[in-house]
Amino acid sequence: MISRRKLMISGAAALAGAPLAAGPSLLGALSSTAPATGPTTGPVPYKPVVTPNGATLPFTLDNGVKVFHLGAEPVKREFAPGMIVDCWGYNGLTPGPTIEAIEGDRVRLFVTNKLPEPTTVHWHGLIVPNGMDGVTGLTQPHIAPGETFVYEFTLRQNGTYMYHPHSDEMTQMALGMQGFFVIHPKNPAPDYYADRDFCIFLQEWFISPGTSRPNPMIMTDFNLFTFNSRVWPGTDALVAKLNDRVRIRYANLSMDNHPIHFHGHRGWITGTDGGRIPASARMPAVTVDVPPGSTRDLEFVADNSGDWPVHCHKNHHAMNAMSHDVPNVIGMDGAGVTRRIDGLVPGYMSMGEKGMGGMTEMRMPLPKNTLPMMTGTGPFGVGGMFTILKVREGITGYEDPGWYKQPEGTGARKVSS
Repeated sequence: MISRRKLMISGAAALAGAPLAAGPSLLGALSSTAPATGPTTGPVPYKPVVTPNGATLPFTLDNGVKVFHLGAEPVKREFAPGMIVDCWGYNGLTPGPTIEAIEGDRVRLFVTNKLPEPTTVHWHGLIVPNGMDGVTGLTQPHIAPGETFVYEFTLRQNGTYMYHPHSDEMTQMALGMQGFFVIHPKNPAPDYYADRDFCIFLQEWFISPGTSRPNPMIMTDFNLFTFNSRVWPGTDALVAKLNDRVRIRYANLSMDNHPIHFHGHRGWITGTDGGRIPASARMPAVTVDVPPGSTRDLEFVADNSGDWPVHCHKNHHAMNAMSHDVPNVIGMDGAGVTRRIDGLVPGYMSMGEKGMGGMTEMRMPLPKNTLPMMTGTGPFGVGGMFTILKVREGITGYEDPGWYKQPEGTGARKVSS
């Protein structure tokens, strides 16, 4: 017994030719010109990743083993100012804190279940002993509420991976139980180093207007799309200096694929959840399609200053709280109907006859805890659904190691720009 919780240990104790300032192509920049290792933060011999609006899981050392603690638990997550969602996650976050280690490390992960139902953790893409794979009923027993299970294995690969439950998957993943597992190479190739290395988990949700609990029964008709369980204007900017080498790691455990498009630059798809792609096989792209159950790494040089959108190119993913069961009234003249109904229901207005763009400026009353369809403003008015890649000269402070630590609360962590 461990403080009244059972300790169960089973098995063995895991831009296509875009010009740079100096002239060489991006492919050359990503394969030959960077140093083999980058700056360090604290005791780690790698440049830590950044999980915007999230955190990196701390660890301790026990005779050379890296020891991590994860708590599966209910989480209140602020998707954007004015909307708090009752999710499930890890350590107070959804997605859970990013686990970061090095190829060859031995890791020990204590998973404590604080949920009202059993759970497990599967290490998605990692090559682990069978008893550590986290599939309930097949490779391990359930982790019952109040119990702790210890996973332990040696990391045999490097790349961008995930962790998530393999118990009541429909409910637990739909409520937000997921996280990154990033493994840096033990002997990085010269093209591995990046000045900025971001992790973005893609997810879609159905939350009925006026409520706060995602509905895990929905299969296709989702009404919210998030980056790291945040929506615009709650998404942290991806801040980079001009000519920084940038990597964005995407992960997707939702029901749909997500074609993520970024503006102002061209890049290369350099990795999947199968590992890093050889330089000769990399694909140039400005849109990265991330299928369900997979990860993708995109790398580019931030050589075009400005504020650039990063967004899913599925049209409905540019909207919040979008209802899909309303009639199509494009082209209809509803003025007469509106006048008659307004006599019975003062303040009534019709919408959609000339497209939905006009709704961005409307200030209609909304149900509680519900975001408007279009929210957040930029210098030229209301914006769509995206996060922002900020490329600037002369940025100071963004290299501060403290920026990588877990932010207070659930709100956006701002960086000087």
